[in-house]
Amino acid sequence: MREINTEILQQEIAQSAAILVYFYSDRCAPCVSLRPKVEKLLLESFPEMKLILIDSEKQPEIAAHHSVFANPTLLLFFDGHEHHRLSKYVSISQLSEVIDRPYHLLLD
Repeated sequence: MREINTEILQQEIAQSAAILVYFYSDRCAPCVSLRPKVEKLLLESFPEMKLILIDSEKQPEIAAHHSVFANPTLLLFFDGHEHHRLSKYVSISQLSEVIDRPYHLLLD
């Protein structure tokens, strides 16, 4: 995985039709348990959605730039615009519902 900074993240968001930015911390138990579920959901149900993982403790400037104050926080971007933000406990069914409609409208 390549090194990411605020500028590179903004480029990725601008260039991707659908992107999920996952802010986490290795010391956050919900983050650790949620991550593989998110990865599986995207792989199986939303394969065109790009996933970027950002450790908010190691990259606090990126977290601050996106006003992320809790872990986990998931930011959904479609066509370069933030569509939805989910923080703290997130169920996979809730995440799937939030992604489904805009994803299929944009990419089908």
